[in-house]
Amino acid sequence: MDVAPPTESDRPIPRKSNDNHPRPPKPVRMVDDLVMALRFFSRLPTGDGEHEKPDLNRIARILPFASLVIGLAPVAVLALCGWLALPGLFAAAFAVALWVLVTGAMAEDGLADAADGLFGGTTRERRLEILKDSRHGTYGVAALCLLLVMRVAALGTLVTIHPLKAAAIWLAAMILARSGALWLTVSLPNARADGASAAAGRVGKTAFGIGMAFALALGFVFLAPAAGLLAFLVAVILAIGVALGWSALCRRLLGGQTGDLIGALQALIEVAVFLAVLVFV
Repeated sequence: MDVAPPTESDRPIPRKSNDNHPRPPKPVRMVDDLVMALRFFSRLPTGDGEHEKPDLNRIARILPFASLVIGLAPVAVLALCGWLALPGLFAAAFAVALWVLVTGAMAEDGLADAADGLFGGTTRERRLEILKDSRHGTYGVAALCLLLVMRVAALGTLVTIHPLKAAAIWLAAMILARSGALWLTVSLPNARADGASAAAGRVGKTAFGIGMAFALALGFVFLAPAAGLLAFLVAVILAIGVALGWSALCRRLLGGQTGDLIGALQALIEVAVFLAVLVFV
């Protein structure tokens, strides 16, 4: 029995692909982002899983909680040393040494490189060249020493007053500083095509806003009960002023940002938080 060939109307009509509307990406798990943040900002063990390429836009949302994890051991050591009635400066120095080991001294190295680059060069090209150099000059060594002295002095003073409050204040300062430093990637383009900041990408305003909302919430939980609501408000105002001022300076001298400049801003915001707290204790 003969079968008639299919006509055009009988053939299935293929669906046209809509190239203008690609499928949305699968939602990223928060655990993956947390692991990425811990690997990028610390030397803490995170298992043997595959290392993803760092993405600051993803990291920004979860960074306050990563900062909380990163800071737990150093602040615990600070509180324990204070509870054991060890001298304040010794307790602070011991805790800061652990902090440097846990974080890989990223902010400290960034501040030293930024001081050398921004103030040691006279042209944009020369400043970028100095920033890329891993060696530290006079400006960098001075900035690094001053940062460590101010951090140890602040924590040494606070831990003698109340060990647990000192630990809470330091934890809040870490959280606010690390998330706040990402403002530089929002406000400024990359100063060069290579480097850690360029490889990790820039942070969008939405991701930064979500991350800062979490950072402010955690900062309030830890800082306000320990130092008072006014101290928290002043700390936030100072942190904003430092971030805006540093952004303006980087724009004028370099026209952009690098990973070192982000690390330097983290260190400066932390000092600003300590300054605000010390005024009220």
